[in-house]
Amino acid sequence: MSQHKKQSIRPSESSVKVVRCAIYTRKSTEEGLDQDFNSLDAQRESAEAYITSQKNEGWVCMPDRYDDGGFTGGNIERPALKRLLVDVEAGRLDCIVVYKVDRLSRSLMDFSRVMEALERNGVSFVSVTQQFNTTHSMGRLTLNILLSFAQFEREIIAERTRDKMTAARKKGKWIGGAPVLGYDVDQPVKRLVINDAEAFRVRAIFELYLERQSLLSTAQELNGRGWTTKRWQTKKGRIRGGQPFNKTNLSRLVTNPLYIGQIFFKGEYYTGEHPAIVKEEIWRSTEALLQRNSRDGGKTVRNKHGALLKGILYCVSCNSAMVHACTSKDKKTTYRYYVCSHAQKNGWDSCPTKSTPAAEIESFVIERIRGIGRDADLMAEAIHQARQQVEEQIGRLENEQSALQQELKRHAIGIRNLVDSGLSHRESAVKIAELENRISKARRRTEQIQDELTGLRSGMLDEGEFKAALESFNPIWDSLTRLERTRLIHLLVERIGYDGAKGLLRITFRPNGIKTLAQEAMADAKQE
Repeated sequence: MSQHKKQSIRPSESSVKVVRCAIYTRKSTEEGLDQDFNSLDAQRESAEAYITSQKNEGWVCMPDRYDDGGFTGGNIERPALKRLLVDVEAGRLDCIVVYKVDRLSRSLMDFSRVMEALERNGVSFVSVTQQFNTTHSMGRLTLNILLSFAQFEREIIAERTRDKMTAARKKGKWIGGAPVLGYDVDQPVKRLVINDAEAFRVRAIFELYLERQSLLSTAQELNGRGWTTKRWQTKKGRIRGGQPFNKTNLSRLVTNPLYIGQIFFKGEYYTGEHPAIVKEEIWRSTEALLQRNSRDGGKTVRNKHGALLKGILYCVSCNSAMVHACTSKDKKTTYRYYVCSHAQKNGWDSCPTKSTPAAEIESFVIERIRGIGRDADLMAEAIHQARQQVEEQIGRLENEQSALQQELKRHAIGIRNLVDSGLSHRESAVKIAELENRISKARRRTEQIQDELTGLRSGMLDEGEFKAALESFNPIWDSLTRLERTRLIHLLVERIGYDGAKGLLRITFRPNGIKTLAQEAMADAKQE
C-alpha cells in the first residue's frame, strides 16, 4: 500500500497579482528638510519596509516620489497629492501607502473626497502604523474614527497657536514676519532692535511726507535719493525687499504703529517690547493727514469755505486734527466751526475741547501773528523757535550725510572684495554694477544735502529780517484774496495746538516760510 506524501502547494510567482504601491509623505513645515535624512525620508523608509514585507502578496513599490514638504494637512492644495490623484485616476496605481493617516489629510471632509476617488478607481489605502483594511465596513469605520481624532488634534493645535499669538501680541511681543525698515530682528530672543541708519531714514520719511502732504511726491523724492524698502536676508540666504517706494508701500510704512513702539491687534493698540523710532505726535499727525487726503483728495482740493487753519489746527488734549465743519439754521446764514476729530468719532464727552467757532480762532491766530511784531518778548521767542527748527533740520541732514559717508565706504569695500572674490567675470560684473549704482545715488544725495545745508546756514534769520517779515504781514494780508490768505497762513505756520479746556494756543512757525516772507518784504521795499 503506497503512501502518499502531503505536499503544500505554493502558487507560482506568475499567479500572484502585482499590486503597484505609491508612497505618500508630508511634513507641515520646511524646517529640517535641507538635512541629508529628514522626516519625509523616514516616512518613506518605513513605508518601503512595509511594502517589502508584503512582497509575497505581489506588492511592488513604484519609483515615483510623492513628497509634500512644508504643506499643511488642513487642505488638499498640495502639488504631490495632486499628482498622486492624477495617477490614481489614470489607473497607474493599486495601493496608497502612508506612515500615518494624518499624513494624507487632517480634514475629515477632504479625506472623504480622497477616499471616494480611491474607491472609485479600485485603489486601496494602507497606514503603516495603524492596522486596518478599507475593503470592509469595519476598516472604514476605524479609518473615520482615526481621521476624526486627527482633525480634532489639528483644530486644537490651531486654537492653541492662535491663543498663544494673541497673548504674545497683548504683551507687546513681536511674533515674526518680514522685518520693517528701521528695525532688525534679534534672533536669539525674537525681539526687534533699532537699526540706527535705517531709523534715521524712517524719521526723515515721516517728516518729508508731512512737509509735502503727498504720498506720490514723497515716494518720488525717496527714489531720487536712492532709498528703498527694507532689504533683508532669509534663513536660507535669499535676499528680500530693497524695492523702490510707491504709494502703496509708503502708505503701509507711515501707518505702521511699530514705529511708535506699539502693536496693533484686533482693533486695539498694545505697548510693544521694542523701542519707538518716531514720536507719537508725528505719527498721529501723519495718520490725520492721510485720512484727510483720502477724504478730500489731498492738499490741492479747493477750500470753498475759506478755512484758514484747515490741516494745521490740532486738539492738544486728544492729539487729533480739528476738522472744518459748517452748519446752517437757514439758507442765508452759515456757521463755521473747527471740531476735534476724536470727539466727532467718539462723542463729545471724550474731549474737553470739542469744538470752537472758526471765525473766532482764525481772528485770534491772525492777531497773534500781528502782535509778535509789536512785542519784543514774543518776537524773541518766535526767533528762538524758528532758529531751533533750522538747527534741528541741520542736525538731521548732517546725520544723514554721515550715514551716507559710511554707506559709501561699505560699498567701496564691497567692490574691492568682489574683485578679489574669485567669482566669474560675469557674476562679479553684475554685483559691482549694482554697488556702483548705489554709490552714484548716494553721491547725488550727498550733494543735495550739502546744497540744503548751505541754504539753511546762509538763511538763518536775524532779528531785523524777522521784524521786516512780520511788519510786512499787515499790508500784504489786507490785499490778499481768501485763497491767498490761506496759502500765506500755511506758508508761515507749521502747526497750531489748541487746548480748549485751558484756552491756550501754541503756534509753531515754519522758519523757511518766515524767511520767504522776509525776502519778499525786502524785495518790495527795494522796488519802492
